[in-house]
Amino acid sequence: MTEHIDAIISEVNRLDDPRKRKTTLPDDALIARYEAATGFEFSEDYKKFLKSISNAFIGYLSPLTLKEEMGGVYGELRSAIEQGRSAGLPRDWLPICEDNGDYYCIAPDGRIHFWDHNGPTTETWPNLATWANDVWLGGA
Repeated sequence: MTEHIDAIISEVNRLDDPRKRKTTLPDDALIARYEAATGFEFSEDYKKFLKSISNAFIGYLSPLTLKEEMGGVYGELRSAIEQGRSAGLPRDWLPICEDNGDYYCIAPDGRIHFWDHNGPTTETWPNLATWANDVWLGGA
């Protein structure tokens, strides 16, 4: 069963009160800056995810964040892209979550792939919502 991103957002907000989060969520302008800076065009689901719950902390994982000052910060998207690429992450995979040098990434076909520090694995999810349900919320 494919999870819908709105259901994931509701569940994350139920588990982690948005009013208690410290990190500011990105707006459309910041997302556009990241798209231009990284060369990736973010899907509508990923944009909604970023603007709604990318500052949430569930279980032991937290999504990569977008900051006004790009780069140089652990847990920030552009830094993760640079670190991942230097470790061999495919250039057309967009990391969405980093876990000790391992990455969950959106591939060009919209599927989420797990890439560990040794290279690609066979672990995939059909879309962002399914990954969020199975991995992010599943680890809570």
